[in-house]
Amino acid sequence: MSRRIAVPPEKVPAPGLRTLFEPEGRSLALFNVAGQLYAIDDSCPHQGASLCGGRLEGRVIQCLAHGLRFDLASGCLLNSSSVKVGSYPVEVVDGQVFIVIACKEPAS
Repeated sequence: MSRRIAVPPEKVPAPGLRTLFEPEGRSLALFNVAGQLYAIDDSCPHQGASLCGGRLEGRVIQCLAHGLRFDLASGCLLNSSSVKVGSYPVEVVDGQVFIVIACKEPAS
């Protein structure tokens, strides 16, 4: 199960840009890389530094605090799948951009 969070039009970045979006108490960084949108948590899993302002090379974001580099598509640290930042699919429906957040199943 998942839910979709609508992104206000003014928060949708143009190609090559990024924006910080804070819905429902979350802090998400939204990137537009050559027309493809990517959404990740705006907090490096190492020590919580913001990733939105990091150095972007293609679809790789580098944390400015300690240099860790993450793939925007998977959220994984480059060359490792054991450390990752939350990443979320982005959908465009009739011109409206949505970030898809998976809902956790209740414990039984």
